[in-house]
Amino acid sequence: MNYPWLHELAFYAIYGAIALATFVVVERMIFFTVTLRHARRLVGDGLGSEGATLAAEVLREAREGCARAADRNEQEDITEAIYISTREKLQRHLWILDTIVTAAPLLGLLGTILGIIDTFTALARSGISDPQAVSAGIGTALFATALGIAVALYGLIFHNFFHDRVERIGETIKIILLKATTHETARKPHKVDIQQVAREAYEAA
Repeated sequence: MNYPWLHELAFYAIYGAIALATFVVVERMIFFTVTLRHARRLVGDGLGSEGATLAAEVLREAREGCARAADRNEQEDITEAIYISTREKLQRHLWILDTIVTAAPLLGLLGTILGIIDTFTALARSGISDPQAVSAGIGTALFATALGIAVALYGLIFHNFFHDRVERIGETIKIILLKATTHETARKPHKVDIQQVAREAYEAA
């Protein structure tokens, strides 16, 4: 079996995990920063639905849904559906970081094992003729474990940070939905049940 090639493949997999994690971190950082800032502005400055951010989209959907709703229960169902859909959008791509946090140390350990196997295979063929070369081979093998743990820590920090952002934005979205529902309920004229009015008038007569 070609252990050196497998050892290099483990390193390439870890480097790929670093690149993928960095892409997700940058994309989510921009998304969460813009979304949280605009959501707080909507809550603080009034419910204006201008903009193309997630918060503005939630507000527009809430207003349209509450305007179509027949009663309070239907309004609550609509806002609950909007909130669940929003949570899914907020948590998008976070599973990638979760997977990298779990897989990176295992890839590093795999690279170390393959590197040590390669080193001892070379020793079995040529004997212990150069201890410095053996130490260098083992050091390179152990570097894979260190690199895998470093990648996992990098992903874990941002994974936990983004989950905190999800909770903060989620609470702000709840406030937006509650205000939008209250606003639309106050604007909507009360429907008059004509049959009920006629029945009460008949009974009163």
